[in-house]
Amino acid sequence: MRSKIALLATGGTIASMHSKDGLIPALRAEEILRFMPQLLELYDISSIDVFSLDSSNIQPEEWITLAAKAKEVSQSVDGIVITHGTDTMAYTASALSFMLQGLNIPVVFTGSQLPLNFPYSDAPLNLEEAFSAAVNAAAGVYIVFHNKIIFGTRAVKMRTLSFDAFDSINAPPVGYFDAEGIHLSEFPPSPTLSLPKDTMLNINSKVFLLKLMPGTDIEIFNHIKNAGYKGLVLEAFGLGGLHYIRRNLIDALKDLSDSGIITLVTTQCIYEKSDFSVYEVGHGILNSKNIYGAHDMTTEAAVTKLMWILGDKEKRLPYINLSLSHEMI
Repeated sequence: MRSKIALLATGGTIASMHSKDGLIPALRAEEILRFMPQLLELYDISSIDVFSLDSSNIQPEEWITLAAKAKEVSQSVDGIVITHGTDTMAYTASALSFMLQGLNIPVVFTGSQLPLNFPYSDAPLNLEEAFSAAVNAAAGVYIVFHNKIIFGTRAVKMRTLSFDAFDSINAPPVGYFDAEGIHLSEFPPSPTLSLPKDTMLNINSKVFLLKLMPGTDIEIFNHIKNAGYKGLVLEAFGLGGLHYIRRNLIDALKDLSDSGIITLVTTQCIYEKSDFSVYEVGHGILNSKNIYGAHDMTTEAAVTKLMWILGDKEKRLPYINLSLSHEMI
């Protein structure tokens, strides 16, 4: 009996075609499958167009729409494949990793660096591997791209042109494909949360991402507060350093936290973790109210997790330092 898979199409390069203004998403889900008849022979596929957007235009409102559709169709299929543009795929996959906690099937994102109808496109192989992962992987959210299976919370787009666009950051890939087929590693299951399942899709997008540079003015924190943001992801230096000579970012950050804004402090380094305890410049924010370390999370995971936390702050804040979807060690 063939496995039942839902294909949710959202646009992106994989579905793009030429126009007078450049590449635009044009192929519908059914048209994507016409390019891939071998998939229809292997799987019982239902095709659904959720929206058709360049991924630069996919924002938190679209995450909610997409997560709701995935949750809806999950009751009648064995797995879900989502086609998506690569530029913001890591954000969407991270967001859905938190919003779809407790879903008992694999949800697999894929896309391509070249449109499906281009010669030498990487789309056909990525689609074949995504469908394979959707029936073989454990429940969870993944990105499948160029022979790699990556947790949705660990994937980062590292290259703009290469077919090998995504890396798994601070965690090994979940699996990979080679001439022998799919190979999957075992990971401990995510914790079971004592939260109401019908509210898991709630998020608050009022999160600001700030990358520090030498000389960052403390006034930026007032702008963040006055603009109505509820959360801040701060990319600090190295293990978590902030300058305090002449421009005292530590005191400014404490004032921001006293106003009730939640801050997750991560590192500008792609690999390895933030740790306030090592240097004096990080000690200044240790144990401060409403300021938390992001450990070894990617920026995409930190941003989307904080949005999810703020979606029901009172109930979810206790989980901010707990790994919910393999986003940190």
